[in-house]
Amino acid sequence: MLGQRRDDIKGTLFMAQDLNGKKVAILVANGFEQVELTQPRHALDTAGAQTHIVSPESDRVQGWNHYDKADYFPVDVSLEQAKASNYDALLLPGGTVNPDQLRTNERAVAFVREFFEANKPVAAICHGPWTLAEAGVLKGRKLTSWPSLRTDMQNAGGLWVDQEVVTDGGLITSRNPDDIPAFNQTLIEAIAATRQAVSA
Repeated sequence: MLGQRRDDIKGTLFMAQDLNGKKVAILVANGFEQVELTQPRHALDTAGAQTHIVSPESDRVQGWNHYDKADYFPVDVSLEQAKASNYDALLLPGGTVNPDQLRTNERAVAFVREFFEANKPVAAICHGPWTLAEAGVLKGRKLTSWPSLRTDMQNAGGLWVDQEVVTDGGLITSRNPDDIPAFNQTLIEAIAATRQAVSA
């Protein structure tokens, strides 16, 4: 047990060195699944990244715990002011209400598309890929999501699979909160790989 704890600490220190100086945008509207923001954000922060909540809301944004309203979080950067060029990666938490708002917001859809055009890592979990479908970036890409989105993902040209975490180029997707540990680790590795590619 102690050995495992030491391994975890070593891994955390290694990741912190890897992501130092990296910036990650977390795009959400009201109604995001709270744990799908808080746990990945904590992992990214611990790994040395700087995270910003980006939202159409200008002041604060509210999370949900499944069907129940949960906590408020301050918005770091308004969506209207956010630029993909200022970030190294994008995180899209799920929750049914959140992506349903984002995919009807032209600025949110454009913001997402800019990350793909720049070949930057994009991670979406649960219902988060709904916004990806609207952005038209899923054609030919392998991905996963909350199971009820399967047909939507396929109609958008995606190759849907039922797996804990799926990577396709810089796209990282997972199905639900149970997948968060693998989702976090894969996202951190993808961002760290961009630094290695630049320095190579």
